[in-house]
Amino acid sequence: MVVNFHQVAKSYAIYEKPAQRLVELATFNRLTRHRDFWALRDISFEIPRGESFCVIGENGSGKSTLLQIVAGILHPTSGNAQVQGRVAALLELGSGFNPEFTGRDNVYLNGAILGFSSSRMDSVYQRIIEFAEIGDFIHQPVKTYSSGMVVRLAFAVAIHVDPEILLVDEALAVGDIYFRQRCLRKVHELRTRGVTIIFVSHSMGDVKAIGKRTLWLEQGRIRALDTTDRVVARYLAAMTEKDTHYAEEHSEPNELTTTTPHALATTIPNIDHRHGDGRASVIGIAILDADGNPTALMEPASRITVRISVRAEQAIPRPNVGFMLRNHLGLDFAGTNTLREGHAMPPMAPGELRTIDFHLDLPQLYPGAFSFSPAIADGNLTHYQMCDWIDNAITLQMGHGTGQVYGYLHLPCRLEINGQPAPETMA
Repeated sequence: MVVNFHQVAKSYAIYEKPAQRLVELATFNRLTRHRDFWALRDISFEIPRGESFCVIGENGSGKSTLLQIVAGILHPTSGNAQVQGRVAALLELGSGFNPEFTGRDNVYLNGAILGFSSSRMDSVYQRIIEFAEIGDFIHQPVKTYSSGMVVRLAFAVAIHVDPEILLVDEALAVGDIYFRQRCLRKVHELRTRGVTIIFVSHSMGDVKAIGKRTLWLEQGRIRALDTTDRVVARYLAAMTEKDTHYAEEHSEPNELTTTTPHALATTIPNIDHRHGDGRASVIGIAILDADGNPTALMEPASRITVRISVRAEQAIPRPNVGFMLRNHLGLDFAGTNTLREGHAMPPMAPGELRTIDFHLDLPQLYPGAFSFSPAIADGNLTHYQMCDWIDNAITLQMGHGTGQVYGYLHLPCRLEINGQPAPETMA
C-alpha cells in the first residue's frame, strides 16, 4: 500500500483572542486558553499503488486537511499516516509558487523541492511550457498571472516530475473547459502508467470519471468508503434531501400547502434572477429519473423527466410552459416548451395549478454541471408576454459515460470502412 491511514486524527487550536496564544506560550502551555477543533477523527483507509481514489464531502468536512497530511505538509495529532512514494500536489491555488519569481523560476524551484537537479528539469522544461500554454507569461512574475494560468503551470509541473502519487484538490475547477479536458485525459494516462491519484472535487462528474473508490467525509469522519458509483449515489441523495429540507423550511407560505397533489413540484432550489409580469408564476421544478424519483445526477444516454408546476394569478388565455438548459459556462445549451412540442394548452383560470412533465432522452454529454431555467408565458412562439422566468432554478451534475466525450456531446455515429459496416467490436 502506498498510502495507509490508521485511526488518523487532526486538531487545530482555536483562540478567541490573539493574547490567549501569548498566555500559553509564556506559561509553556501550563495554562490552556484554546479550544480544539477536530478537522479529522478516526480516519482509516488504504490505497494500493496505481489506484484512483477520490475524496468528497461538503466544505469544511476535512478533505483538504487529509490531502495535506498525505503531502506531508501537516502531521496528524494522533494515529499513523504512512505514505510511500514521490508526491506531487496541486492543493491550494498557487501553493508552492513564489509570486515574485517568474514562471520559469518557479518551475525549477518546484523541481528542486522534489529533489530534481537543474539538468533533469532542463530535460522536461520544454514539455512543461508546451502543456501549460501560457506563452510569454512564463517569463513574467507569477503575481501577474490569472488564477487559470497559475493552475495551468502548476498542473504542468506536477505531471512532468514523474510523480508516484498525484494529489489534486479542486484545482481543475478554476480552469477553462479546454484545459480541464486535457488535464482529465492526462490523469487517465497517468493512471494507466500506475500512478496513484488522490482527487478531491465537488464535481461528481469528474469524480465518477476518475475514481475507482471514493471516500465521503462528513464533519471530519468517514461517512462512506466504497466504489465510486455507490458513494456518489448516496452523497447526492443526501445532498438532495438536505436541499429539500432547506427549501421547505425557507419557502413562503403560499408556495407549499398540505393539500397539493403528489405530482405537483413545490420547491425552487435556486433563483439567480426572476422576471415577468407576474400574471402567472412557476411554483416548483423537479428533475426525476426513469423511475420517477428526484435525482441530482443525470446519466448520459438515459431518460429524465423535467417537472414544472405553475399557477395562474390572473386569467392566462394561451399558456406556454418551458425551460432552458444551460451548461456551467452559462451557455444556453438547449430548450423547449409546450408549444414547441406541438401541445397548445387550454386557458388557465386565476388560481389554477398545472404541472407539465417533459420526458427527455439525454444524449451523451460531457461531464459537467447543467442548470434548468423554467418559465411560463402567455402567447404563441413569436408573440408572447413573459409571465415568469427563473434563471438557473435547479442545477444537476452530468455523469460520465462509457467513452470520452470530445467537445460538448457525442453524436450517435455509424461507421463504414471501405463501404462495409464496421464490426461492433470496433465501435
